[in-house]
Amino acid sequence: MDSTCPPGASTQPSMPSGPAVFKTIPYAFILPEILCGTWVWILIAATSVSLPLLQGWVMYVSLSSWLISLLLLLSYLFGFHKNSENWKVLDSLYHGATAILYMSAAVLQANATITSEFHPRSPLYYQLNSAASFFAFLTTFLYILHAFSIYYR
Repeated sequence: MDSTCPPGASTQPSMPSGPAVFKTIPYAFILPEILCGTWVWILIAATSVSLPLLQGWVMYVSLSSWLISLLLLLSYLFGFHKNSENWKVLDSLYHGATAILYMSAAVLQANATITSEFHPRSPLYYQLNSAASFFAFLTTFLYILHAFSIYYR
């Protein structure tokens, strides 16, 4: 007898655990998201925060996203998901919502960069804020890629 799947059943690819997380495309974006997000809040912390409301939001988004992404990465590494479909939905919703929040933070950071151009210690703070803006937009792009690659997987 030939063992075949029923016509209505489809085989979904399993979710990776352990080091395979770094080799699977949607989940391989988590580590670059964490690293770029780390650069965002390190660079902002190194500047003189001239606009605390704007850069406070950027710090909140980058730190909370960093922490949640780190916990998500650890949960994938240790296999807490147990191939549940709910984890795929959670991952997609988290990365989609975080992409939107990070986009708002990146735009506010770009605004802070423009206003820091006229700061008394202008060259240093402008360069730090420019680098923070670059990494904020890069992190936004990574979160968008992750959200869509989970959706289309």
